[in-house]
Amino acid sequence: RALVQGGSFKLSYYNEYKSYLRPWDMKLLSNRVDRSGSGHITFIPEEGEDLWHVYNLITEGDVVRCTTLRKVVTESSTGSTNAQKVKTTLTVRVEDISYDVDAMSLALKGRNVEENQYVKMGAYHTLDLELQRKFTLTKEHWDAIALQRVDEACDSSKTADLAAVVLQEGIGHVCLVRQSMTISRAKIEVPIPRKRRGSCTNHDKAMLRFFDTIGNAMVRHIDFDIVKCVLVASPGFVKDKLIEYVLSTERNEFKGLRENKSKFVLCHSSSGHKHAVAEILSDENIASRLSDTKAAAEVRALEAFYMMLKNEPTRAYYGPTQCFAASDQEAIDVLLVTDSLFRASDVVTRKRYVQLVEDVKNYGGTVHIFSSLHVSGEKLGLLTGVAAILRFPMPELENIEFESDSSSDEG
Repeated sequence: RALVQGGSFKLSYYNEYKSYLRPWDMKLLSNRVDRSGSGHITFIPEEGEDLWHVYNLITEGDVVRCTTLRKVVTESSTGSTNAQKVKTTLTVRVEDISYDVDAMSLALKGRNVEENQYVKMGAYHTLDLELQRKFTLTKEHWDAIALQRVDEACDSSKTADLAAVVLQEGIGHVCLVRQSMTISRAKIEVPIPRKRRGSCTNHDKAMLRFFDTIGNAMVRHIDFDIVKCVLVASPGFVKDKLIEYVLSTERNEFKGLRENKSKFVLCHSSSGHKHAVAEILSDENIASRLSDTKAAAEVRALEAFYMMLKNEPTRAYYGPTQCFAASDQEAIDVLLVTDSLFRASDVVTRKRYVQLVEDVKNYGGTVHIFSSLHVSGEKLGLLTGVAAILRFPMPELENIEFESDSSSDEG
């Protein structure tokens, strides 16, 4: 693959830290991964989701090199001390990884492994990976999952081409459904007075303010040059009234919404909270509009698993024991697995799941790797993080967990 052969890649995606979305290019500054899978890659994260990809790439024992600030204490000839922060380049072997999804920050704690004038060999230091800061990641072995993760980060076709607006009276969310996560870009809360007998004036005025606020949020956070479809969902007719308002209001701010009215798809949801996004993504009535989005493909795969579990339970299993046993018989047709399993600190566990994915692909099965930050990935995580739809019934797998539980009870 091109990644192993070297070269640079163009990455188009969104800048999370602007009030609107626009494409950027992310450069792989150097690629020194040889055919055996060892080596290093240097690149610059440009926006929040890049740090999520990096978080999934780095594991304990990897070596990371980048610029950082270090507090240095110097002593003068008179014995007085002076503390100051100096900028230097450190290389650390990672022992602990901390990722804050809300702050979009990634911290790596480890020991220094290269000579440095300010930091002794073996001394601990925490590297803060930041946007626009170059760093180099070295691995003893870049496995297939790590290479796939880099490929996904480098694929401009896998950007957030889907937006969702979920609302109910007084509460709304404007979300971007991205390759790796569902991001709530705006949460709208407007107090809505109850309707009173003989007068609805206050209620109606508050609803117009609510619709206006949502419309402005859509303008700020949805780039129609990239987004192919905007799902608008609510209980009852709130969604219909919102679209009627934003498309009929002759305001220059809403011109972009009017020009792209064909991209709006109305559907039902049970609430206006963020979790309703997963609900509408599984709606078969809108599947055709979402057929080219990765998020929809994952949701459909999860729904297919649930249907199989209900109708033919001997062809649908979840849990590592059953899934590994099914794969040993080359019985898995569709494998569903969350990316959190590939972040296991235990190298043996990670390698087992990497091998499982490679085995399923090798004998012709389909693999869906779900992001644990995506609504569908959260659901799969409740099922141990790994599930499979089989090519043929295997009722014998139903007893594996029972036998395991029995043996543990006896112990």
